[in-house]
Amino acid sequence: MKKTESYEAMLVFSLAQGEEGIKALVEKFKGLIESAGTLESVEEWGKRKLAYPINYEPDGYYVLYTFSSAPEFPAEFDRVLGITDGVLRSLITVPVAKKQ
Repeated sequence: MKKTESYEAMLVFSLAQGEEGIKALVEKFKGLIESAGTLESVEEWGKRKLAYPINYEPDGYYVLYTFSSAPEFPAEFDRVLGITDGVLRSLITVPVAKKQ
């Protein structure tokens, strides 16, 4: 059995994609994660103001994915995020372990 790790991925999508485009991107990355690991949750934070404009856009659509996968997957996931139109920013992290 492969070793799995827990991860969180915060994605900011461009509002220029439109409502349908954003929904398609959310589903695309949800499917990509499910194909390589276990998707634990998807939290759509919705439209938020950015700290500074990115590509002349003052707002973005935030989505937080929580998942577990093999340690090799986040690098491939990050590569796909980098070449996908409509993704303004992304950050994949390993969450801090909760104290019991």
